[in-house]
Amino acid sequence: MKTIFTIAMVMIAGLSTAQSLEDYLKMASENNPGLQSRYKEFEASMERVAQVSALPDPNFTVSAFGRMLETRTGPQQAIFILNQMFPWFGTLKAKGDASALMADAKFQSYLDARNKLYFKVSAAYYPLYELRQWIKIEEENIKILQSYKAIANVNFQNSKASMVDVLRVDIMLKDAQTNLGILKEKEKPLLTTFNTLLNRGTNEQVVIPDDLNFLAQREGFRKDSLLVQNPQLEEIELKIKSAEAAEKAAHKQGLPMIGVGLNYTVIGKREDLGAGVTPPQGNGQDAIMPMISLSLPIYRKKYKSAVKEAKLMQESYSLQKEEVTNTLLSSYETTSFEMKQQSDLIKLYEKQISETQQALDLLFTAYGNSGKDFEEVLRMQQQLLKYDKMKASSEAQYQIALAKINYITSKTY
Repeated sequence: MKTIFTIAMVMIAGLSTAQSLEDYLKMASENNPGLQSRYKEFEASMERVAQVSALPDPNFTVSAFGRMLETRTGPQQAIFILNQMFPWFGTLKAKGDASALMADAKFQSYLDARNKLYFKVSAAYYPLYELRQWIKIEEENIKILQSYKAIANVNFQNSKASMVDVLRVDIMLKDAQTNLGILKEKEKPLLTTFNTLLNRGTNEQVVIPDDLNFLAQREGFRKDSLLVQNPQLEEIELKIKSAEAAEKAAHKQGLPMIGVGLNYTVIGKREDLGAGVTPPQGNGQDAIMPMISLSLPIYRKKYKSAVKEAKLMQESYSLQKEEVTNTLLSSYETTSFEMKQQSDLIKLYEKQISETQQALDLLFTAYGNSGKDFEEVLRMQQQLLKYDKMKASSEAQYQIALAKINYITSKTY
């Protein structure tokens, strides 16, 4: 019973650690500090909306007289003045709109950073696949060369081949073993690059499938999504709208501000009246006086400059949008060509591998019978090794190109 439980726990642990690329992308989006920093920028920009759309603080003034000023109804003792300024109608709304649109642009910047992170993770994931394929191919090559060496030894002992055949395969075997060692050492920096994107330990193991299930994409794959809801373009479009709202706010800031206030004066009772003198009406009664004020924006240079700044920013953002559009179109065509090229190479290498394997089988059979042309057997084996490795490399490059297409066309996972 204990043995069954242990096996079950091992199986569950194995399933829990099995992860796909999508799992790693999710992990990166949750843990990557650079991406989290972008999101904090967005949250900070949202807080600015309340700041710019709020009324200015009211002014409260207290005046106390050391020497009382006499009025008909009594001496003034203190004055309290409360005043609130109101920007011209629509000013706060325009400023709030400009800030809110800029915050939305920050969110689009975050989305683009997330998509770019997905591409970076993919671009670090597939080289690991390529490396592990190369290691597996090299290990298989070593096993084959070892079997060749054993056969060459038998043929030499039976006088069907020379010692040169044994030496040739031994040289190639040592090369293969050295190459395998180098390939295994190469895994550590690749793991470090990948794991740092996920913000986890650099020695964490990465689960890589044995087969990528290659499927060639049609021509023009996802091209219809290239300029639709692209975060880079959406960000710039929102910045243009924000600059338009800022221009409107700058115009309105050049208009007067209206102030509404209240003046409250504390008045004491008159004590200087003689006996029998009737106090004046309202004796000692505090005075309340509403006030209206108006700012005079006569220094126009700063307002004109703010309007011009907003217009220039609109022109700048429009040019940026045109540049990003051109870059996306160019990048799409370049990456599409890369995908097509790697797709064609994969198909070519599959045919070459099949035909080379057939030729190798025939050569090896002939060598077993005659003990001749062992050099050609080894050459064909190395040709097969080369095609296997080139196929693995093309598969990795194809997937990286596909990941870039997904990035520039804003695919969400």
